[in-house]
Amino acid sequence: MSVPLWFALMVVGYLGIKLARPPLWLVLVILLGGYLLADSFLAPALNDALK
Repeated sequence: MSVPLWFALMVVGYLGIKLARPPLWLVLVILLGGYLLADSFLAPALNDALK
């Protein structure tokens, strides 16, 4: 069975928010921070560190 990545991430995110109940501001900070880091000069270093 092949599941699109966007769908899998949506399901995991939904379950994480429903089960862990983090505050909305924390979810927004993590999403915005990840988006900004992905477009920064640190992205190649983070990519190498996470592999």
